[in-house]
Amino acid sequence: MVSPLPGAVGISGLRVYDWPTADGLCGGSPHAHLTCAEAYVVVAGEGSVQTLTCDGFAETPLTPGTVAWFTPGTVHRLVNGDGALHIVVVMQNGGLPEAGDAVFTFPPETLNDPAAYGRAATLDPAARADTARRRRDLALEGFTALRARLDDGDPAALHDFYRSAVSLKAHLFPEWEKRWQTGAFAEALRTGAQLSRLGAGDIGHLTEAAVHRLEPPPERAFGMCGRLDTYVP
Repeated sequence: MVSPLPGAVGISGLRVYDWPTADGLCGGSPHAHLTCAEAYVVVAGEGSVQTLTCDGFAETPLTPGTVAWFTPGTVHRLVNGDGALHIVVVMQNGGLPEAGDAVFTFPPETLNDPAAYGRAATLDPAARADTARRRRDLALEGFTALRARLDDGDPAALHDFYRSAVSLKAHLFPEWEKRWQTGAFAEALRTGAQLSRLGAGDIGHLTEAAVHRLEPPPERAFGMCGRLDTYVP
């Protein structure tokens, strides 16, 4: 049996979309996570991550070797500056992002209609690239409107988005809690137990040491921000 990744995090390789958008930039679909922090380790290429928080709009440069991370609620948009932006993504609470923790910044008429949101967020198996691009463009439309409200000094802009996102995902919260309990929380408890055993002179868990290895996923998926290799133990 393969153990969870260290700390029960999630790890993915991400090649950010090089598709141009309405504002002339290339990149991914703006979205936010409700319970997970996210970190970027830039492997190659250059670009930036545009973010919206209650402090307003910001843009963080991304170059090889950069490590950048942000907490839940940060609306973020990856921009592929040179067409070659390649990132290793480290996600808190591995399993929760894959279970729907992320919410696209679709316009309110889509975000507040679960059926419409589901249609807009789901990729057509027969045209994954086309529907991923349309999904990205719709999320960018909502992102642009959110940014405009924040730039105009409207502090309720993100509060409205957060309330809509929570309402949209509320039915999933019990499942997320189970994933957290058996994942990140269980790993933290395991560390506590190991510390107690070490304090008592018990070396038992050290004698159970093991090495694990994961092969790259067989098929690169169309993710929110680019072509995605998600490593699942």
